[in-house]
Amino acid sequence: MHKSGFVNIVGNPNVGKSTLMNVLVGERLSIITSKAQTTRHRILGIVNGEDKNADGSPVEWQIVFSDTPGVLKPNYRLQEQMLHFSESALTDADILLYITEGQDDINKNADFVEKVKRTKAHLILVINKIDLLTQQSLEELTEFWHHQLPNAEIFQISAKERFGVDSLLHRLVELLPECPPFFDKDQLTDRPERFFVNEIIREKILLMYDKEIPYSVEVEVESFKEDDNIIRIDAVICVERESQKGIIIGKGGAALKKTGMLARKDLETFFGKQIFLKLLVKVDKDWRQKSSRLRHYGYELN
Repeated sequence: MHKSGFVNIVGNPNVGKSTLMNVLVGERLSIITSKAQTTRHRILGIVNGEDKNADGSPVEWQIVFSDTPGVLKPNYRLQEQMLHFSESALTDADILLYITEGQDDINKNADFVEKVKRTKAHLILVINKIDLLTQQSLEELTEFWHHQLPNAEIFQISAKERFGVDSLLHRLVELLPECPPFFDKDQLTDRPERFFVNEIIREKILLMYDKEIPYSVEVEVESFKEDDNIIRIDAVICVERESQKGIIIGKGGAALKKTGMLARKDLETFFGKQIFLKLLVKVDKDWRQKSSRLRHYGYELN
């Protein structure tokens, strides 16, 4: 017997969707920062395991998790596509995880919650970051969401502290339909290696720079050459304005050098090899507003 299914993770920005995805998958597939709009794509993480049925017979399973961008009201073409990724996750899931936490503002995207209510997938409401809540606050929040999404099962977890995650995973396995695996058992994600190079570099830019700079950046790998002991990577950081280019580079190239150093360390951990990373910066004017440029950077437009 084999069970398989798609579990899509949705919710507002900064509620811990990517943290939960990484914990469930056991690998760092989604980048994590305190800034909104960190996740721009739908990223699949594939988990395989074995369990037993109620009668003690063995069952293999595969869960295909999907991390999505935080729900937002779009101001430019890129954000329109990010919202499309989130909304599409409501319709192609076997199980839908709606993630929230104590500081989450439901009124910010009430129309999205209404769409969540209408999902045909099995709905699980996950209250994350419970380690930051008092017992009274947690009880009030649970009661609030019980009325908002009466058809949802509610789980209380802390993804960062890994509290309650095993119980959530066990329930997900229980809910999976009987189905052969969708992906090879040794496959971790649907994304190529270059995608994770882009994301790790972009994460460092989100962490190092303020204001609009990180949101104006896209990263493109121009060369990825792997030998037995080293991977040589040439990547370009694309910005929208000439002034942004100067900020990314910094005085005497210091800021760009630090970005490269931080990214290289994480890339060596990710790939388990020595990394030679060369970074350049170029201007791609108003790329976030242009459909042709978004397609070039791997955003399949709706």
